[in-house]
Amino acid sequence: MDWDFSDDGAFLALCDAFRESGESSPMEFLATGEGAFHFQELTQNAAGEGIDLSDSESMAEFQMEVLESMNEINN
Repeated sequence: MDWDFSDDGAFLALCDAFRESGESSPMEFLATGEGAFHFQELTQNAAGEGIDLSDSESMAEFQMEVLESMNEINN
């Protein structure tokens, strides 16, 4: 992916909310209302940056990158 989302406000908010949630798994956090909200905002920002997430494969790759980044930041 050509977009570095690690400085995006939605990603930072997602990481902050994850830390505050006490949840141990980023994957499980994304399944919650708050996690899903922040992830949705991040996907909208990605679209604004020209990233095409319209197919399920692209979306799955993006989600995995986000989850890996969340793990790195929160460990």
